[in-house]
Amino acid sequence: MKRQYHLLIIDPQNDFCDLPPPAAPALPVPGAHRDMLRLAGLIEQGGAGLSAITVTLDSHHRYDVAHPTFWQTADGAAPGPFTQIAAADVRAGRYLPRDAAALPRVLSYLDALESAGRYQLMVWPVHCEIGSWGHNVHDAVRAAYNAWEERRHAVVAKVGKGSNPWTEHYSAVMAEVPDPADPASQLNRELIASLSQADTIYITGEAGSHCVKATTEDIAGHIDPRKLVLVTDCMSPVAGFEAQYLAFAQAMQRRGARLATSAEVLAELLANAEQ
Repeated sequence: MKRQYHLLIIDPQNDFCDLPPPAAPALPVPGAHRDMLRLAGLIEQGGAGLSAITVTLDSHHRYDVAHPTFWQTADGAAPGPFTQIAAADVRAGRYLPRDAAALPRVLSYLDALESAGRYQLMVWPVHCEIGSWGHNVHDAVRAAYNAWEERRHAVVAKVGKGSNPWTEHYSAVMAEVPDPADPASQLNRELIASLSQADTIYITGEAGSHCVKATTEDIAGHIDPRKLVLVTDCMSPVAGFEAQYLAFAQAMQRRGARLATSAEVLAELLANAEQ
């Protein structure tokens, strides 16, 4: 009997891919372009063994609490990319929102974020701006899943995240600090319900140290982690966050998730297609 194999592709977008010139991605992850080529090949060759594909899309406005456009230093300059901002920094005046009226909300957010204990606010380059080239899916991955849709007469589910400018939203399951006024930032029950139907969930995408990590951790809070497979050569960490990625992968293994290469997964998909 054919098993239900669900492929989850997290943020396979141009801005995260280290594409060759003249492409100019905003936040390229070393190795991501090759990750996406392997992922495209996996879909092309093993797609008949997949019951469902879901793609998450990091989707930001230019003005966002995690972008330099939101912040200024004490002397009025924009903070550089990869600057971390703590509530204590804001209270000390080292970093302030450009809109002074945003200060109370920002402090409330930073306090809640730090209490959660997973991340401190990071200022990223403006990336995955809605409607931009960088927001688009890597061409090879999109072509592969488009062909799968046509063969299967099915739709690849698309899940947006990150359009609320007041909270970071690494995980496709929920924002780091959900906004009570914004259902899109709260627990994505539809996504959890869809993934729950699968016997196995193959997890791929970018970046392994951030959005893949957060999404996987949140899924594992609602679905048996033994259903999860991290496809390790179809994801890579942000440069400088390799240790965090390794610790995440090891922690998920201890919880029962499996690590596999795309070649190993392809063998499983081909076997399932023959059932």
